[in-house]
Amino acid sequence: MPPSAAAVTAQLRQIVHYHLDHHSYDNAHFFSERLAAHEPRAGESAYLLALCHFRLGDTRSAYEVSKASGYRGTHLNCAYLFAQTCLILERYKDGITALEKSRSLWSHKSNFGKHTATIRAATPDSASVLCLLGKLHRAYDDKKKAILNFEEALKANPFMWDAFAALCDMGVNVRTQNIFKLNDALIDGVGSDQPPGILVEQRDNGAINPLEPLPKKSSVRTAIFDAIDPFDSQRSAASNEMLLGNNYLSSGSGENNFMSKIHAARSRMAVAPEPIHEPMESPTVLNGDTNFSRVGLAVEPPPAPIRRTRNTQPADLASLDAVPKIGYRLTAKRNQKTQDEHSSESNPTILRAPTAAGSGIERKRTVSGHPVQPRQPSEEPGAPQRRSARINMFRGTNAKTSSGAAIVSATATRELRKARPPISRIMRPNSSGAGVGRTVSGNRKPLEENGMDVDQAEAPGVKEVPSQSQATKAVESDVVKTEEALRSLIELLKKIGSGYLALSQYRSTDALTTYMSLPRAQQDTPWVMSQVGRAYYEQASYAEAEKYYRRLRILAPTRLEDMEVYSTILWFLKRETDLSFLAHELVDQSWHSPQAWCALGNAWSLARDHEQALRCFKRATQLNPKFAYAFTLQGHEHVSNEEYEKALTAYRLAISADRRHYNAYYGIGRVYEKLGSYDKAYTHFHSASIINPTNAVLICCIGNVLEKQRQIVQALQYFTKATELAPHAAQTRYKKARALLALNQLDAAQRELEILKTLAPDEATVHFLLGKLYKTLNDKGSAVRHFTIALNLDPKASQQIKEAIESLEDDDSFDDSMIA
Repeated sequence: MPPSAAAVTAQLRQIVHYHLDHHSYDNAHFFSERLAAHEPRAGESAYLLALCHFRLGDTRSAYEVSKASGYRGTHLNCAYLFAQTCLILERYKDGITALEKSRSLWSHKSNFGKHTATIRAATPDSASVLCLLGKLHRAYDDKKKAILNFEEALKANPFMWDAFAALCDMGVNVRTQNIFKLNDALIDGVGSDQPPGILVEQRDNGAINPLEPLPKKSSVRTAIFDAIDPFDSQRSAASNEMLLGNNYLSSGSGENNFMSKIHAARSRMAVAPEPIHEPMESPTVLNGDTNFSRVGLAVEPPPAPIRRTRNTQPADLASLDAVPKIGYRLTAKRNQKTQDEHSSESNPTILRAPTAAGSGIERKRTVSGHPVQPRQPSEEPGAPQRRSARINMFRGTNAKTSSGAAIVSATATRELRKARPPISRIMRPNSSGAGVGRTVSGNRKPLEENGMDVDQAEAPGVKEVPSQSQATKAVESDVVKTEEALRSLIELLKKIGSGYLALSQYRSTDALTTYMSLPRAQQDTPWVMSQVGRAYYEQASYAEAEKYYRRLRILAPTRLEDMEVYSTILWFLKRETDLSFLAHELVDQSWHSPQAWCALGNAWSLARDHEQALRCFKRATQLNPKFAYAFTLQGHEHVSNEEYEKALTAYRLAISADRRHYNAYYGIGRVYEKLGSYDKAYTHFHSASIINPTNAVLICCIGNVLEKQRQIVQALQYFTKATELAPHAAQTRYKKARALLALNQLDAAQRELEILKTLAPDEATVHFLLGKLYKTLNDKGSAVRHFTIALNLDPKASQQIKEAIESLEDDDSFDDSMIA
């Protein structure tokens, strides 16, 4: 008989998921092709084949395979994967269209709290799709829609870090306090007592479809395992395993077989196909009966009716859920004679039920958790009998021969134990492995007659079984702990997010303060180290930045991100040997990374070989056309070669790659300043300062352009601001002092020059400017002294300094090295 097509499809899908979960992508791709050939019209087959192509790095093939179902938006997984390939292939509009067409499949859907080591959600949720939509709109240059989608993604799930980072990189002024906070969706995702994840079932056609999650606060253990003791806390932990593995178990299987099939079931659940919009059907509960036949247990009849008790006796509801084992005394009707025979044998030890862990024997408990007093047979002579959960195979023909039936029952029990295939203690009706189950009254034989295990008979202690209220408190305690963990993570994200936002707005001091307030373990991570090093770099504290990047290279020697910044820091520090070693190390490690070629280009630039440096920077832009910093470095080299048109082209390409790349605006301003177009230079310097308002160099450049336009008062304002931002920058103070001297504010100029003399005592231009100041103050002795010091420090300017000494006149033609 040929196999059904549905069965073959199900097996092929299981094989593909098996190889995907084990990162064996070549095998997964091979079998996904077999699946696509067997079921060519199914969207799930196309999705699995496209997913294999995508994970193998074949983006174009993944695009083509997922296009049919993805572009129409009929299959959510195909649409999501298709949109990801569109983002890589720069076909942004197609990706946006696909996700918008499938909006009804992902809108208002949350998967948070449904991912574990063995369970995965079947399809992407609204937060992940909105984040991808934001990336597509941003790449499509639709900033308004990109911001809207990123914000919606963060509202749905504040753990979407890439959405927050994108908002910061776009220059949006976000509020971290309003973003990183718990919402109802997160609490609902972790607050339910169901197993996290989406349960899956296998339909008759072989397709694996996800079931809807169980409702919040539903009693999963009671609904599925009616015959399991609700006070048995240990067994409840295994109930989830039984639920997941019930469809994959066969009758008579042992413990090893059971566990292996449980793992096989989990592998099927790892990547589930598209969801169905149907109410969940329980795979284990049918018509009120609990079906344990697949785990080697007998089929249970419906639960017995509740025993009627007197008003003075509390209802023993716990006994209704007990699952008796073979070996108990099974009788259809208890008479007064049988009760009288065993009343003398009843004692507190025998009347105690087995504990959940099998460590001792315990008394029966009511729903509220209070122990039930043993009832005497004479109290309920006419009480209705509870139906047995087992088929009474060893009941005597005469009710008066109870003692003889007990002997037969015990003998037959031992024989059945030998003949029955071994069952794991976890899967026995009494999960503790105890041989004595719960009974209604004192109709028990001593422990040895009920086939109790040796290890249980020797248990010295008596362990109390937790009540339902205690179990509920335990579940609520777990939920509270989970919420506390989420809150601690949210607080951590607030700090990291605040630091990242401050650095994206170039508030380096605030970023450093925030990052230094993180726990020490977080500070020692590569990402935080890189952020701290970049913050020092933006402050022009190159020595401090180099320390952090050097530690970063020791901690994560294979990290490539921000290595172009590290190479630039070494360039500023004139560390030619260290820079060459870093460049060759990065190139050997990753030949196809733009960061490696930028480092190599900086090494050639430091060696003053601008042509070789240009080749390296062009190679970096070929590898990544969106790598703005490589275009900027390329423009700097063109400026060094006085190729201003080529430099402008490179800077403009950098701006097209990143609109907020202030370095490119600064480079264009420098070119126009050299060309004498001060208005255009001012415009670009001002644009750069809007992006980075805390950069003292940019503010100083604006003042310098205004000074050359003879707008000294406005220039002095910018020089003063730059001095406040960088109080230890000698060049900024020099320009401020020169502007003050030009405005004849001699006292303020003298104060600035005295500070500057301390900061740069060996700078000839400082002493030359001091000489001019004292000449204006008619202090010719001090003027000659400082002119002489300047002459000794810079003999090349001897002619100009000698003329100043002789005539004591102002010489504006002196070319100071600090300005150059």
